[in-house]
Amino acid sequence: MKALWEVLSPGGEEWALAQSLDPARLPGHIAVIMDGNGRWASRRNLPRAAGHKAGVEAVRETVETCARLGLQALTVYAFSVENWKRPRTEVDTLWRLLRIYLRKELPNLQRNGVRLAAVGRVDGLPDGVRRELLAAVEATSSNTGLKVNMAINYGGRAELVDAVNAILERARKAGTLDGLRVDEEAVAAHLYTAGLPDPDLLIRTSGEMRVSNFLLWQIAYAEIYVTDTLWPDFRRIDLLRAIADYQKRERRFGGVTKTAPAVRS
Repeated sequence: MKALWEVLSPGGEEWALAQSLDPARLPGHIAVIMDGNGRWASRRNLPRAAGHKAGVEAVRETVETCARLGLQALTVYAFSVENWKRPRTEVDTLWRLLRIYLRKELPNLQRNGVRLAAVGRVDGLPDGVRRELLAAVEATSSNTGLKVNMAINYGGRAELVDAVNAILERARKAGTLDGLRVDEEAVAAHLYTAGLPDPDLLIRTSGEMRVSNFLLWQIAYAEIYVTDTLWPDFRRIDLLRAIADYQKRERRFGGVTKTAPAVRS
């Protein structure tokens, strides 16, 4: 956490929250459902595009803070397979903002040692968007710090379908379809996030109490933190609050609490 102290000023809630954190119990992988851009804009009588644009700063600050904390991975829900149902003008705005973000933030990603990855049905993206996204992924591929998974054209159910189809196709090519049995290890190895630990902490902004088809397999035992803060207003202090709350949880992974034996008098 040494890098985080460099940007904090003594005193105030941010400083106190950072001091309260146990560096040995930080979440290794945080996943974020970035929700509330539209409501943020509506409350200001602005077009929805203004909310998406304002949300870029929240992405920037969250990525930088996770990198400074030394976390292993951050997965952000950028565009779902259902988001294609939105008006064409809004979807086009999202692609334009993504390309702007990639161009402007690449130097910051490199400076912070961030590796960018795209998870989802990337082949379904518009050609120009896909090229720029994959170019940024390649440019940061040798970095060794925080891995940022951008879930784009992503759906949890679609991911599971793709994983099963990949298993079947591999078995077909190997001639082992007869008698094929699929276990949890096989599914995990064919997910978009294969090789990464599952998220320890899932953050959802805007107060909505649902997971929205996000990382359905991976968040089986994630701690869930919901904040009423709309995504464009989400800042470092909000992330630190979420981590502080996470460190108060007792993670049992389906087991029971280990209690000390009673002392008899």
